[in-house]
Amino acid sequence: MEFIYEYGLFLAQAVTLVGAILVLVAGLVAVGQRNKAEQHEGHIEIRNLNEKYEQMRDQLEHVVTDPERLKAAHKEKKKEKKKAAKAAKAAKKSGKSGSEPAGQRKRLYVMGFDGDIKASASDKLREEISAVLNQVEEGDEVLVKVESPGGLVHGYGLAASQLQRVRDAGVPLTVAVDKVAASGGYMMACVADRILAAPFAVIGSIGVLAQLPNFHRLLKKNDIDFELFTAGEYKRTVTMFGENTDKGREKFTEELEKTHELFKDFVSSHRPQLDINKVATGEVWYGQQALSEGLVDELTTSDTFIQQRLKDWDVYDVRFVLKKNWQEKLGMAAEGALEKVFLKIWQRGQGRPPL
Repeated sequence: MEFIYEYGLFLAQAVTLVGAILVLVAGLVAVGQRNKAEQHEGHIEIRNLNEKYEQMRDQLEHVVTDPERLKAAHKEKKKEKKKAAKAAKAAKKSGKSGSEPAGQRKRLYVMGFDGDIKASASDKLREEISAVLNQVEEGDEVLVKVESPGGLVHGYGLAASQLQRVRDAGVPLTVAVDKVAASGGYMMACVADRILAAPFAVIGSIGVLAQLPNFHRLLKKNDIDFELFTAGEYKRTVTMFGENTDKGREKFTEELEKTHELFKDFVSSHRPQLDINKVATGEVWYGQQALSEGLVDELTTSDTFIQQRLKDWDVYDVRFVLKKNWQEKLGMAAEGALEKVFLKIWQRGQGRPPL
């Protein structure tokens, strides 16, 4: 009986806490809705990947290398740095004003695109590309790691246009696909000068689809009327609640075919070597097959591509980070609190002590 009493008391406290949190969250959502029109501020974060991997190498080296060899290697590094500094100083004195500084290394800017159905990451990609194009110099390159199964046509059309800005600026653009770039994801990838893919990355799906449920018979069975008023013969071709007609279906299919033709033309304009009618069937290929079909140019991963350039290039990871407002921060805190409450309730129900 004592356990039941304690459990009931805990449950009542939990329900009270959950209710309070829900009220708080509802208030925050209401405030957030009022400020929805305001765009969140963000900032660009740039990380030197040369330094990152050098630190990792040094940490591993300290563990696995004999101390004497490590000491000798450090001395050699110091000599090389002094030698490089003297060469740079001498070049500065001999000075060719206006010329490229001696020892100037090329730069690789790395960005990522993690796509959802709306291509929401386009907003971040836009800011990252704008920042890079303001600093890029001759010889620099851009690598974009694209991961997306596709989504809305207009969203991915805009994302592809952001990548086109790099090409239009005359900057070599490489797209790396480690997992998947299908449909809208491949629409983005094909803009690049070169496409890299992991051996089992999913590539292709050059096609268009649309699907929707229709509840007309269910509404009719329950004597519920649905009325849709439009102006324009094809303002609405198919609907979820009304009775769809053969004429409407035919028009809708025609619109899908037109969109598919636009997609094919877009891919062909960027990769004219493709047999577009062969690959634009909506099928997908793994990286090895995609290479044979001409959909990609090389089988490798983004990590391999980056590490190949670390020795002679300066490599920078560029990210646009949104600043979370106080409503979002409190919402995340509330979410965490709810998870803990439900975990404790479950543990009590299982007879387990809380963590």
